[in-house]
Amino acid sequence: MHYNINIKHFNHKIVFIITIGLSIFALFFFITGTWIGSDVKSQCKQAKSEYQGDCVTALISLLKDENRSFKSRNSAIWALGQIGNKQALPVLQSFYTDNIPPKESLNDTISRYELKKAINLAGGGTNLTAIFWRYSLDKNY
Repeated sequence: MHYNINIKHFNHKIVFIITIGLSIFALFFFITGTWIGSDVKSQCKQAKSEYQGDCVTALISLLKDENRSFKSRNSAIWALGQIGNKQALPVLQSFYTDNIPPKESLNDTISRYELKKAINLAGGGTNLTAIFWRYSLDKNY
């Protein structure tokens, strides 16, 4: 009988620890998703203030603008990937080359690593964090 009580108490502790762990994971996932969405919206707002069209069109224009810094253009690539709009896919693919160096500076070149990720997402890849912000982006940007 005493042994049975200790097992029940131990099982309750395990369930409690798992519940706390899952809650912390969910909180971090929500915060990360919200943060990413905020960054994408900021990129869209900035691009739309300088270029014509909706968010995707403005980001594509920024990416194509060779007078912009590589850092700005790489940020546009990242945002286009996060948005995951198929309209951006041909443009992203036009910048991509197959060999990705082990290290590349986002300030010195178009990042092939970022392009690869963006092409995957624009081509229908899964972006789990977008559930927190993509709907509001479609309505407001």
